[in-house]
Amino acid sequence: MLSQNQRTTILELQAQGVSKREIARVLKISRLSVRKVLRANSAEVPKLLRPEKAEPYRQQILELLGPCKGNLVRVQEELAASGAHLSYSTLTAFCRRHGLGQQPIVPSGNYHFLPGEEVQHDTSPHEVELGGKRRKVQTASAVLGYSRLLFFQMYPTFTRFEAKIFLTEALRYFGGVPARLVIDNTHVVASHGTGRGLVPAPEMAAFAERFGFRFRAHELGDANRSARVERPFWFMERNFLAGRRFANWQDLNQQARQGCDRVNATYKKHIRAVPRELLAVERQHLKPLPTWIPEVYRLQERIVDVEGYVALHSHRYSVPFTGINRQVEVRETKDQVVIQLDARNSVTHQRVAEAEHQRITVAAHRPPRGANSPRPHPHPEEQLIVQAAPEIADYLTALKPRSRKLVVLALRQLLRLVREYPREPLLAAGREAAHYGLYDLDRVERMILRRVAQEYFRLKEKGGGPDETK
Repeated sequence: MLSQNQRTTILELQAQGVSKREIARVLKISRLSVRKVLRANSAEVPKLLRPEKAEPYRQQILELLGPCKGNLVRVQEELAASGAHLSYSTLTAFCRRHGLGQQPIVPSGNYHFLPGEEVQHDTSPHEVELGGKRRKVQTASAVLGYSRLLFFQMYPTFTRFEAKIFLTEALRYFGGVPARLVIDNTHVVASHGTGRGLVPAPEMAAFAERFGFRFRAHELGDANRSARVERPFWFMERNFLAGRRFANWQDLNQQARQGCDRVNATYKKHIRAVPRELLAVERQHLKPLPTWIPEVYRLQERIVDVEGYVALHSHRYSVPFTGINRQVEVRETKDQVVIQLDARNSVTHQRVAEAEHQRITVAAHRPPRGANSPRPHPHPEEQLIVQAAPEIADYLTALKPRSRKLVVLALRQLLRLVREYPREPLLAAGREAAHYGLYDLDRVERMILRRVAQEYFRLKEKGGGPDETK
């Protein structure tokens, strides 16, 4: 059908004396169409008076839209079953013209932000090849509203701990703090409420107060409000991650930062500027960063298990075996796990980000193979023996690893011998036992008794003097 402009042109050319054949050739239309316009002598497009095939079934279509959940394929099938044979294109065109079963299209809005006014933050899952394996990661992104400066990093999970780490790095990358940070009603930040009624969790509110910004969430269903940060996710998936392989998490986030530098230094047609250049203007309106930014950490308490490990997020980190069964404080940062044994002693491990049930062991935390763990304090019996008979200290030291009895039982028996028998026979028996390597205390006791019998209970012969036994 000819448009109104074409009809007007035909009438003007005819008034100038141009032939019908020439008009048809110039406008590339048929001569029959030219004759119809000249016969009507009007530039107005005639109204279509043809009846619509689907009009008789209008009420039936309205009744089927609900049970079929708006699926026009199912509506067509139900109409065919009832004897109304309409093509799918006829049905969809009829519904589109009359607005049946379709939500009216609302034009998208356009938001303008002043320098330093807003930064938008959101997360999205992506798949990457990390260490030779395909795995899902959580991509966190932040974009300044005015300069469109982009910063993104990737994490195995995204909790409030990772959120505080990411936002700290993002604000450092921007070189300042905006007035507000827009999120998408995520439970990572929110305690309760949505949109303008969102109330951040206490720890996130304290984090925002430290930097001097406030959290704000867009209303439910108003995704265009955070369009600045939504669009770059397409770039990350189709450009940054396409064909790239990463050795580990450190390599992944280092390349992500380099990708941010490249993108932010590239001319953008839709803003007709380079984000880095616009940042020079926006940075003057950003709040300065705090003088001291404390490292983000997560503090927990654990008890060292019987194997000398501390369990944390499915991993086990070793501590010196002398700390078994002790309660310790575990401080987890982005890259490290610090286990505080006491006020002066701590153990530092590299943090494992993924939940792979690893066991991280430091060789110095384990005793030499085959050696027993030394006791932190000597037995009280050992101290009493050394105080009473220091001459047998060497024999006592050799007795502990060689006695067939439990050490504590052997020490108690030796303490009894020291207390009950005279000193000289005891020391003589001890020297002889040490010389021959005898550590059977029952036999040593018989040696002491033999010497006592010889030296203290020897009987004198008759007639030997006034001391003769009667």
